[in-house]
Amino acid sequence: MRGRLVTLLDAQWPDGRVPQIVYDVERDDDYAPGAEFWRSATSGLVQPPVHAWAAWLVHCADPAGSAREGFLARVYPRLARWHEYLHGPRAGAVGLPVTKHPWETGTDNSPLWDAALAHVPPEARTAIRRPDLRHAGTGERPGSRDYRRYYRLAEAYRDAGCADDVPIGFAMVCPLFTSVLAVSELALARMARVLPDAGGGATSGIDDGAGGDAGAHEATAARVVASMDEHLWDDDLGLYVALDDTTGGPVRRATVNGLVPLLLAGGPGAAGAAATGQAALEPGRAERLLTTLTGPGFLGGGPFLPSTARDDPAFDSALYWRGPAWFNTSWLLLQAVRAMGHVDVAAQLLEHFAVAAPEAFPEYVDPGTGAGRGTRQFSWTAALTLDALLSTETTMLPEP
Repeated sequence: MRGRLVTLLDAQWPDGRVPQIVYDVERDDDYAPGAEFWRSATSGLVQPPVHAWAAWLVHCADPAGSAREGFLARVYPRLARWHEYLHGPRAGAVGLPVTKHPWETGTDNSPLWDAALAHVPPEARTAIRRPDLRHAGTGERPGSRDYRRYYRLAEAYRDAGCADDVPIGFAMVCPLFTSVLAVSELALARMARVLPDAGGGATSGIDDGAGGDAGAHEATAARVVASMDEHLWDDDLGLYVALDDTTGGPVRRATVNGLVPLLLAGGPGAAGAAATGQAALEPGRAERLLTTLTGPGFLGGGPFLPSTARDDPAFDSALYWRGPAWFNTSWLLLQAVRAMGHVDVAAQLLEHFAVAAPEAFPEYVDPGTGAGRGTRQFSWTAALTLDALLSTETTMLPEP
């Protein structure tokens, strides 16, 4: 796993971005749009910034091996530059990074993006290939009109040289994206503390307090959380919502994206306040989020965690991010509630992973029945299931 993270970071762009995809040009037909579309060996788009968090967890799984390879020393400077890109060229009006395409959010056709996408003409110059439909029915995937808009946006971004200061008709602040960024800033703080020189050098694997940038990363995480609290919280819905950076208006839709800030709830073992005393949600928000998570729109309305609230008008139990339960978001919320000590809620989330093997490790499942949807033999479903079922403790960021 250390090698795979290094391979991805080897493809980092000069501006600091870590690309969404590094293409195997020998198999370009397996994914669309591919390298030919981007005119590059990588996509110009990015993904939610879980990279630093993932790197820290990989280090913690084998500190001795990590130290022998100098893993943290290799990845820390690159991850820091990745975050500088997000806080710099990608910063929006409220200081939080914007996503330039629904594909960057990880929740492609969530209702959060409907209003912004409605302004994008459903026309594209590129012939649209749909290899995804070889693995899932049309009722489980975004439609052709959606894809024409996706391609139109991707063409505009590519043709602008992937420059972030060129408006292309989509610039959204996503609560899932910003939450994992804050967690990853805390991961960088831990890396800085175990490195003798936060800018490089061999890692000792010991917290000697020599990482001069640790405080800066913690302060940045706190700033991200404070801005989320100020600009993304919706008290009526009881969760965090997206923000359209173009109009400045909130997108008042209840989705799983808005529950992911529970990762920053604080409390014993949590990623936020327990480690820094700073990067935690405002008092009362975590409890309110937990009430929403366990309420009728989400876990209280059925056995599995839907991607869109059951009472949202766009809810569809089969259609991609508009209803189905995904293993990755269930895993994120499982880490959050375990860290908060909510054993009962964790047990309910674990039920999601119990259906993975019987359903042939599907991409996502029906939130009411657990029936598999999308691709089968999905690698991240298998990996997350192993972690969720075999670990009895949170895999949140440990104390340094």
